[in-house]
Amino acid sequence: MMKPKKMENKAETKEMAKEPEEKFVIEGGKVLSGEIEVRGSKNSTAPILAACLLTCEECLISNLPLVRDVLNFLDILKEMGCEVEFVEGRKVRIKAKNVDPNKLNFEKFSMARTSVLLIGPLLARFNELRVSRPGGDRIGLRPITTHLEAFKKLAIEMVESKGFYTFKRKKLKPAEIALPEFSVTATENLLLIASLIEGKTTIKLAAQEPHVFELINVLKKMGVKIEGQGTHTLIVEGRSKLKGIKAEIIPDYLEAGTFLILGIATKSQITIKNVIPWHLDSFFSKLKELGACFEVKENSLTSLPSPNLKAIRVQALPFPGFPTDLLPLIVPLLTQADGKSLIHDPLYENRLNYVNELRKMGADIEIVDPHRAFVLGKKPLKGVSIESWDIRAGASLVIAGLMAGGKTTLNHINQIDRGYEKLEERLQKIGANIKRASD
Repeated sequence: MMKPKKMENKAETKEMAKEPEEKFVIEGGKVLSGEIEVRGSKNSTAPILAACLLTCEECLISNLPLVRDVLNFLDILKEMGCEVEFVEGRKVRIKAKNVDPNKLNFEKFSMARTSVLLIGPLLARFNELRVSRPGGDRIGLRPITTHLEAFKKLAIEMVESKGFYTFKRKKLKPAEIALPEFSVTATENLLLIASLIEGKTTIKLAAQEPHVFELINVLKKMGVKIEGQGTHTLIVEGRSKLKGIKAEIIPDYLEAGTFLILGIATKSQITIKNVIPWHLDSFFSKLKELGACFEVKENSLTSLPSPNLKAIRVQALPFPGFPTDLLPLIVPLLTQADGKSLIHDPLYENRLNYVNELRKMGADIEIVDPHRAFVLGKKPLKGVSIESWDIRAGASLVIAGLMAGGKTTLNHINQIDRGYEKLEERLQKIGANIKRASD
């Protein structure tokens, strides 16, 4: 095993540079039409890029979404010494033979929640690692306690001080780990680190989201034996050396859901291409209960005008339940349903921040507690100046702006760029009146 030399990281004390503020200016109330294609999944890209750290051989990853979180992740890999080269527009070649964790850029690490997925593979290869706290959406406390407790079971010691985590370990040991929650990133981190631990590691209460399923496929190609794929108990039999791989990122089911809601909300017929429908089964069930009209084909969706929407109850649940990241997206649609709808997100206590922005637009929404709210319809929305709080809240407000009468100015759209690639350009192609502007 390699032990990195002691070395100070200049980014540790460097303040994050202030980025220019950009906004969307939206003229709503227009019926849209045409086709829009789903890009690769951001949430699937990060763990697969992290898996490239597990081998010294070359990896070729295609269908990357060119969003800010992914480009930031690639920058982190490159600055640590990985060979990172775009060989085509959405295909990248990565070789992590000479990676040095002492060169980890703490500033960039703190910019996205997905950075936490670097910890597992780096600890699989190195005896010591220091990282800053991962960042991401402003949706409440998102501690990595589940990850830290699981790492302890693998004989890893950790000390936290002044916003940094220092990990030390000798020989990693396989273990049986029961997670306290269905944590997607904790499941992925354990899959990554266990892949280089000889012996069997069992992960109980494992998440089974589509991106977890695909990470398992990639690790199997690299030489790892994994049992229980698609269930909540995974048994990982690691290897001391893994192979390089070729992998293609799956389509983003969250983006597909976003565009389907957009079409229904604007009473438009839009065809969404490059979709894996089974990723959205529970989502489709709720839309049908709502009275929404749409068609599902083998690899595409089509939204249809839906004149008679009725109130429903929606609770975010682990996969295959209703995705937490699509809950904000459906709320503008619920403002146009007859009756009182209930939304419930038990995971994040600040997830409902966007509700206040919808209220400014005329929505009648009553917040019951940090996790639940009533949405009363039908209430026409009007264009005003509002702010994006996180990736999905921002997309929700884009939908609201396209539904509303008049002009909507959506500020702080840098958050949206973290998860949606050139959103305004793609929406313009189906007839949306949305433009990007700088302050």
